Amino acid sequence: MTKVSDRLNRLSESATLAMAQNSRELQAKGIDIISLSLGEPDFDTPEFIKEAAKQAIDKNFSHYTPVNGLEEVRKAIVSKFKRDNNLEFSTNQIVISTGAKQSLANICLCLLNPGDEVLLPCPYWVSYAEIIKLSEGKPVEIPSNINTDYKINAEMLKSSITERTKMLIFSSPCNPSGSVYSKSELEEISRVLEEHPNIYVVSDEIYEHINFTEKHFSIGTIPSMINRTITVNGVSKGFAMTGWRVGFIGAPLWIAKACNKIQGQVTSATCAIAQKATEEAMKADPKEVTNEMKNSFLKRRDLLLEKLNGIKGVKCNIPDGAFYIFPDISYFFGKTDGKNVINDANDLCMYLLNTCYVALVSGAPFGNPECVRISYAASEENLLEAVKRIKSQLEKLY
Repeated sequence: MTKVSDRLNRLSESATLAMAQNSRELQAKGIDIISLSLGEPDFDTPEFIKEAAKQAIDKNFSHYTPVNGLEEVRKAIVSKFKRDNNLEFSTNQIVISTGAKQSLANICLCLLNPGDEVLLPCPYWVSYAEIIKLSEGKPVEIPSNINTDYKINAEMLKSSITERTKMLIFSSPCNPSGSVYSKSELEEISRVLEEHPNIYVVSDEIYEHINFTEKHFSIGTIPSMINRTITVNGVSKGFAMTGWRVGFIGAPLWIAKACNKIQGQVTSATCAIAQKATEEAMKADPKEVTNEMKNSFLKRRDLLLEKLNGIKGVKCNIPDGAFYIFPDISYFFGKTDGKNVINDANDLCMYLLNTCYVALVSGAPFGNPECVRISYAASEENLLEAVKRIKSQLEKLY
């Protein structure tokens, strides 16, 4: 009898990938599904980045690279961190990985011992908790809701810290809420952490270029946080390069060396061709490359908010970044259309998928079971049609 490991049994399937699979299966049957479930820009990779990849092929960048990445690519990332984030690193403090997800896994596997607690401000990206469990750590949620703009404050953080707390992981802009922590909010959080010098901070900044506020701020620039912050980033979101699978960290040297060590025993370096494409992305002025996409997302956000706010029982905040809206839909819990009973967000998502063929993701695996995540990385036409269908079905619940 085949039996998988207990380690695997502790993990949950990715909710976003599961809903995407459900959508594909229905589409394969000829059903007109509008999927607003995946976190992937609906834009093409910029031409100059694709051209760099083609040149890399022609120049025979087809061999193993150093585990932490090509020196020239890491130099470009060092320059990017300085230019965009005011973060100072050497090339030895950079580790390039096969996506930011691997970067996060490297960090947790390197730093967590069994039973170490990792604080997760809710909502959080679904994979954080599972990566922590894979690393034998313990995810500890810090609840937030629409009334706090899906952000935590100093008191909420302070009350969650115990003697077992080893790490804080958060994203800003946040997946799934789109909330963005301001400089003053992060300084407030850092003052709490100053009282607990053994807690490390993992700052996931993968959505930094899809930020509708005036300026992105990195917590690693705060003096007391410099030597204990690992900044995670990549090219998937801001440069529409999800399939290229390139993420990276800037970290204290000993942590970078640890991540390099573990990556060397798992995947080694990521694709050399993708690295050379990333080098060009890092050299570019992000405003020139990403502004068109950011402005398009902002227009869609406003359109979608206007339509969602016209549906009774759907409560939205105004997300300041990324490309998601995270409405509170708890008004519908306990309601029915006569056939389907909506007990929670999972039920609501399946109800909408099976009745009006719109795919959303439950907020439960993000830490907020009263919400759903709606991606607006879709055409305006599809967004308008999706909301029309959603409104029609929700109005049938009583």
